[in-house]
Amino acid sequence: MHVASVGVSKLCFLFSLVSCGLLLLLIPALQPSQRQGDLPQPRPAATDRDSADDGGKSGTAGPAAHRHAQKPGPASGLSGNLAGRGLSKETKVTEVGDRRPWRVAQSHGNPEEGSLPGDKGARVRGFRPRDSLATKDIFIAVKTTKKYHKSRLELLFQTWVSEAKEQTYIFTDGEDKELQTRAGANMVNTNCSAAHTRQALCCKMSVEYDKFIESQKKWFCHVDDDNYVILPSLHRLLSSYHHSQDVYLGRPSLDHPIEAAERVKSDGSVSVKFWFATGGAGFCISRGLALKMSPWASLGNFISTAEKIRLPDDCTIGYIIEALLEVTLTHTHLFHSHLENLQKLPTDTVLEQVTLSYGGFENKRNVVSVGGPFSLIEDPSRFKTIHCLLYPATDWCPRGDPRRKT
Repeated sequence: MHVASVGVSKLCFLFSLVSCGLLLLLIPALQPSQRQGDLPQPRPAATDRDSADDGGKSGTAGPAAHRHAQKPGPASGLSGNLAGRGLSKETKVTEVGDRRPWRVAQSHGNPEEGSLPGDKGARVRGFRPRDSLATKDIFIAVKTTKKYHKSRLELLFQTWVSEAKEQTYIFTDGEDKELQTRAGANMVNTNCSAAHTRQALCCKMSVEYDKFIESQKKWFCHVDDDNYVILPSLHRLLSSYHHSQDVYLGRPSLDHPIEAAERVKSDGSVSVKFWFATGGAGFCISRGLALKMSPWASLGNFISTAEKIRLPDDCTIGYIIEALLEVTLTHTHLFHSHLENLQKLPTDTVLEQVTLSYGGFENKRNVVSVGGPFSLIEDPSRFKTIHCLLYPATDWCPRGDPRRKT
């Protein structure tokens, strides 16, 4: 009787094992079939445009920086490189609004590129987060000439340069012991001609570029000696990008691309169109882009590049960036030169701009309309007034409400 019970138990155990095995085999068949869209998809192969490169040499895309494939160096032949690009068509520019410098319109080309996070209907390829930027990371180059050391530089040192002395470099064409004492190693005698010619201007820009590369700073910003740089606005604008992206910021002086003739053949020339940011209003270039300019800009190559197109320094910058590297100028209305009607700038937006200027001998009244502690006679450029509105604790600013009308 006991033996019979053991036999029944063994049979029940074997039956349970068989039942469980059959149930496990039937479970997948009983589940609903997975749709094709639910299956994991293979990731696309990484390309050069999607890869990041440390040390300020990135080839990734970012806000308002139109991305392109890697370009051959000068030895590849410029005529063949330009002929296949359709450069006879006008190039569009991206634009930064007056009110919100951190909102950037999409650049031309692939609509998936060049948008900031949060832009609906667009993705960002290789997007980098905003830069962790300090004032010391910005290289501000001021181009001047010896005859303006007193009349123009004195005003700059009294105002905005006093807030960024270590980041501001003065590029001039003559020795000045007083200026040397004031600026220290940041005064650079370029030994270029003092004449206002294409060759002299390009000579100074060549030195500016080399000094910036040597500095290891993140951003290169060029201004003239009649510009006031509103440092908080500049910092806010540059922080909207990453210094390893290809970023070229500025304001064109023309409403159309400039056309130049490349003298690359003995029997003729090749016409090329491109935008450029006027140096009179100032412009900024990221380190990542500046490094890519090296074959045409470093160690005196900038001067020979300028001679090829017979254009001044700011035009040559645009030629290298737009025509040779195919990086789009980001057009911003936050930069201002004395060539525009500065009185039309709305008063309530003056302190939001990045650079301001003032009229020269021919139009001394071409200044921004802003009220403050100084009259037009006391402060014809309005730079002192602007400075006291930005930095009311400055020791020479009148006490009380700096915005009071005079």
